[in-house]
Amino acid sequence: MRLNNKNKGNYFHFLSTVVFMTVFGGVVLFLLEKYKFQYLGSSIYLILIFPLLLLLLFFLRGRQIFEFDSDGEALNFKNRNVILFLDKALSDEFPKYKLKEYEVVDAFFFKRLYITVFSKKNSSVILKYDISYLTKKELSDLKTSLSKVIKANNDNKSEKLS
Repeated sequence: MRLNNKNKGNYFHFLSTVVFMTVFGGVVLFLLEKYKFQYLGSSIYLILIFPLLLLLLFFLRGRQIFEFDSDGEALNFKNRNVILFLDKALSDEFPKYKLKEYEVVDAFFFKRLYITVFSKKNSSVILKYDISYLTKKELSDLKTSLSKVIKANNDNKSEKLS
């Protein structure tokens, strides 16, 4: 199964532009109010706090673009930000039989996908992906696909033991 939200890239670019323009406008209004007009008094800090909270929320939600591919014998995960200079993209590919378990953490502002993978020497590695911008249907499809892979892995292990 393939899942991606690249088609929403333009929306995320627009959203990030609006957030940055709001922060810039808030800083400019704050400076003008503080040093020129002085109408608001102590409520001047609301002009600065609201845009900064909006920016913090945008970054707390994580990377916007998520791609998943479970076709074939490997699982492919890609997670990147629409603002290219902010951070590097995550990209992982591993065979399906190495998938041990997954967990979706749904906090108030963000969602994360934690994938536990068997590595060499029988240890485990936990991979983290931001999935805050996936729709409920996309998230449900992702969970279904990962559950199928885990179930197939468990069936193969039980066959090998018997």
